[in-house]
Amino acid sequence: MSLKSTGGSKSDPTSKRVCMIAYTHYRFDGRVRLEAESLVTWGYNVVFLVPKAKETPTTYTLEGVTVQELNVGKYGGKNKISYLLSYVTFLILAFLACTRLFFQSKIKVIHIHNMPDVLVFAAIIPRIVGCKLVLDLHDTVPETYEAKFEKASRVVLFFLRLEERICCAVANRIICVNHPQRDAVINRGVKAEKISTVITMPKFTSAVPSREASQQDQPFRMVNHGTMSKRLGNDLIIEATVKLVKAIPGFELHIIGGGDNLDQLAPMSRALGIEKAVHFHARVPWDELGKKLSIMDVGIVANRVNVATKLMLPSKLIDYVVLGIPAIVPRLQAIEYYFSETMVSYFDAEDIDSMVAATVALYQDKERREQQPVHARKFLEENRWDDPNKGLRGLYDILFKRRMQDFPDLKGDDSNRDAWRDSGKTPDRIEDDKLRGLEKV
Repeated sequence: MSLKSTGGSKSDPTSKRVCMIAYTHYRFDGRVRLEAESLVTWGYNVVFLVPKAKETPTTYTLEGVTVQELNVGKYGGKNKISYLLSYVTFLILAFLACTRLFFQSKIKVIHIHNMPDVLVFAAIIPRIVGCKLVLDLHDTVPETYEAKFEKASRVVLFFLRLEERICCAVANRIICVNHPQRDAVINRGVKAEKISTVITMPKFTSAVPSREASQQDQPFRMVNHGTMSKRLGNDLIIEATVKLVKAIPGFELHIIGGGDNLDQLAPMSRALGIEKAVHFHARVPWDELGKKLSIMDVGIVANRVNVATKLMLPSKLIDYVVLGIPAIVPRLQAIEYYFSETMVSYFDAEDIDSMVAATVALYQDKERREQQPVHARKFLEENRWDDPNKGLRGLYDILFKRRMQDFPDLKGDDSNRDAWRDSGKTPDRIEDDKLRGLEKV
């Protein structure tokens, strides 16, 4: 398959080609879609390799991004062997597809979204030849493994940390999703000068009803959306709902999404006798999510305390901030790093009574519900994701502009890929020196 131009430079549409790879449900993954679609908006051509969504893999274009499904599905269970086999199969298929795309479509940058980190080896041949490789650390593997499977031996954690260091060494640039995560990665030996911090800001494209209009409805709606998993505390919200339906007239809990813990939540709500107040909704495509969320009165994050959630800045929280929905959140390291008491309503993590108290207090204080989202917008202003001088846009501008400037033979038809060898210095060595001047964000 060759990559067609969907939004590249008019003067040289072949010069800004990017291949992204992620083990994810593409239509529903806001972060990977936002990054890919933003690159298209900024003039890049993007092809995205992902697992198949249905029985048969397809290739399609969505918002200017060419999405190529590989012939393996994303595993969503808890069996470690099945989990590993699915990863390995995807890695092999991604290696073959990525290598073919690099030589056929003249890809200049390959952007890997973890997990797993070892997906960087899908791009090992292009990397050796001189293609730029970016590793985007959505989650750190050691912490996520420990939180997901609860028990992890020191030997396993040692090898997971070693895997992280090796994969980060292979990549030219590392993207961390927040500053506490960045600090953790640096503390494990990854060079700080290779890291950029990119906080994703969703851009909801669907028409969104006004927040004022939604307040005319009698019910008081709380929402939690995204992945359903024990470590994310969705069950704690349902337990809190037992008390909230008594304390707040017309209280409703809306659960939107899917995951390995979803099948336990509906039976739990029935067993607690609150099934009429708890509403389950199927996973919503990212570009339709804004409309679904905008009629809600408050949003809640309920992550449990563990090594992974301490480093997690929940994307659902940023969704609520962007849409102006007041948020109720646990006191966890990454959240407290960015959000003050006036920007969100805090409760003690894993404490149901504290969660209930924070929710009731916000319900009873209409002025706070109105002002909290206003204060929270400071987070958006301070962490602009599309700033051309930093973040993802700044990183890509430098990756491409400096590469093109220093290696004119890599422009256009790439017919002279070997010319750089005559200088006695590889593009990577020259380029890495320059990238160290990129503003650390």
